[in-house]
Order: sequence, then structure tokens, then C-alpha cells
Amino acid sequence: MSTSTPTLDPAVFREVLGHYPTGVTVVTGTHPDGEHLALVVGTFTSVSLDPPLVAFLPMTGSRTFARLRECPALCINVLSGDQEELGRAIAKRREDKLSGIDWCPSPAGAPVLAGSVARLDVRLTELVEAGDHYIALCAVDDLAVLRPSSPLLFFQGGYGRFAVPSLIARMDTDLSAAIQQAAVARPELERLAARFSCEAAVLAEANEGELAVVASATGPGVDITEALGERIPLIPPLGDQFVAALGPEAEERWLRRAVGADEAALEGFRARLRFVRRNGYSLSFLPEEDSNPYTDLVEAIRMYSAGHLTPAGEREVRARIARAAVCYRVRTIEADRRYDVGSVLVPVRDLQGNLCHVLRLAQLPRDASGQLVRLWIEALQAAARRLSARLPYCGTPAA
Repeated sequence: MSTSTPTLDPAVFREVLGHYPTGVTVVTGTHPDGEHLALVVGTFTSVSLDPPLVAFLPMTGSRTFARLRECPALCINVLSGDQEELGRAIAKRREDKLSGIDWCPSPAGAPVLAGSVARLDVRLTELVEAGDHYIALCAVDDLAVLRPSSPLLFFQGGYGRFAVPSLIARMDTDLSAAIQQAAVARPELERLAARFSCEAAVLAEANEGELAVVASATGPGVDITEALGERIPLIPPLGDQFVAALGPEAEERWLRRAVGADEAALEGFRARLRFVRRNGYSLSFLPEEDSNPYTDLVEAIRMYSAGHLTPAGEREVRARIARAAVCYRVRTIEADRRYDVGSVLVPVRDLQGNLCHVLRLAQLPRDASGQLVRLWIEALQAAARRLSARLPYCGTPAA
């Protein structure tokens, strides 16, 4: 039986393996002579949980690794998606690899690079020569997540980062045109905010998967909860005004983003869309016992707006939206009852009936009479009608 090694074209080998992405790590250490060392490594892997072992694969001809293997401790730094230039800078240098780079010592004394996703403090325990690389087996002494963000990836000769498609990951859409267009609403927002002692805002569709705050105003003593340009994910129940204007296909895409929702919850979202189409407004309500019901919702929007969610971050955003104390169940407002209203939203359409923006009142006075709630709705709808007469064609057809 032949045991000869097959002859492979190196270019084909690299091309095929290039279809598998790898993470990018920087292995650091402090040599006994005091030199701080750093080596960019594209192949790093978990080996064992018990005992905790990892491995990385440096080239056998690496002069930096020849000195790293003499260090008493090493630190494996997992680079973040925005650290491509840092990795390139370290890889290009022959000496003083960490000169001008921000770092701090790990518990074992090896450099931890600022901005890294995670660090692993390790000791080299075994070195196996494997062709033109070593398999450097390491025992893990300590580890920590430093920055829960998407890691830097290397794929087919280029760098990138992981995106979460199920959420329709944030895109850096230019909002300047939407913000400029919404400027005509500022006088209306200021009047509404002052009249009702609340926050008034204009929301616009940034792209298929998210909304953005493009104008806002607050009444006396009211703080702004969302910054200009802050993004809001179109995950049920958020965004119903926009979804209601887009028709059945958009509705189904929206509902599919409610991962884990049961049929009762989905029917509640559908009922809300029907209400919006029938009445031209929507409301949310606050629980009586919760002094700060927006905590989870505000944190979810903050996390989402930060961008580049990891899968764990996406799950956290969804969980916070799902457990938010704000109630979105459809209710009929009765004049003689009292309500704790979280928000009032109405659409703003152009003269052709296309949806342009959504007006929203929030941080409204609590324990309001049904008569006052109806006044809020009517005032917001009147403001929307005045704005409609001043808006150009928007191009988002009405459902």
C-alpha cells in the first residue's frame, strides 16, 4: 500500500482553504529580557474544556515566535472587527511591534491590546512541528470578554466582520436627507411638546430593517430618550405604523422577526396592524406599578444603535424588547376612564397618500383621562395633516 504524499498545487490549496473564514488574533508576551512581543496569528482554536486547552499555529520560520516561546506567559488577544488597521500595523513591523499601541498588562504580565474582544492568558505546554507551521498547544490560566462585539475575520485574502442577518443588521444609511426633510416639522414638535409637557419626535424609515429618529423636541422638565439619528429595529411590536403602510409581504417579513413569539403574540401584532390601518393611529400603555417601564426598551435600542451585534447581542436585544413592560395591546379609549399612555403615533403622508414619516408623542403625563388621550390623538393627527401639505412626494406607496 502506497504512503506517498499526493502532489497538490499550492495555489489550489490556498484557494480551497480560503473559502473557510478564520478569526484574527494577536499573541503577545513579555520576554525575560523585557521586550514586549506581538505576533498576528490567523489560525487559533479551542482544543479542550477539561483541562482548558487552546492552540495557535505560527510559522516555523517566525523570528517573533522564536522569542515568544521563551516567554513565561502569553496572551491571546481576539481582535475586534474595527481593529483591522491595528492587526496590519503589527504584522508589518519587524521590531517594536507594540510601539505607539495602547495596551495594559494581563494578570500574568503579557500585553492586552486595548479594544480587543477577549483575552486568554496561556502557557505554552507543547509544540508540535507540522510542515511549515507549529501547533502550539497552550494551557489556559485565565480568560475574559473585554468588549462583546463582532470579531475581525479573514476571508479570501480580505478582512471583514460577522453580521447578524436574521435581525437585518444595522446599516450605516445616510440620514442627512431625512433629517433635512423633517426639519419642517420642528415648529409642530415644539408646540406639541410644550402644550402637553412631553417628548415629540419624527421617525423615518432608515432602510428596510430599521427606523431612525430624525427630529425631536421636549417640553419643560422632559429629557430626550433617543438621540437624533438613533436607530430602532423593526422587530414586533416596534414599527407598526410603517409596516401597516407597506402591505402583506412586509407584514410577514416583520412578523418573522418576532423570533420565539407564539401564535397568540403574533395575532396580537396582526390585530395592532389592523387597528392602525383602520384608525390611523396607535398607542402603547404603561403598567401602573412600574416606575421606569422603558428601561429594557431603551437599553435594547441603545445596544442596537451601537451597531455590529454579535449573535448573543442580538438575542439580548430581542429579549429586552420582548420583556419590556410597555403594553402594545389594542384598546378602545373611553372618555370616562383613566390611562397611563406610553406613546401616541400617527402617520404623516404626502399629498399622494404615501407614508413619509411618523409623528410620536412620548413621556406623556400619567393617569390621563380618556378625554385627554383623545385630545392627544386629535392634536397629533392635525399636526400630521399640516405637515402632509408641505411634504414632497415620498415614494412609499400606501397599502
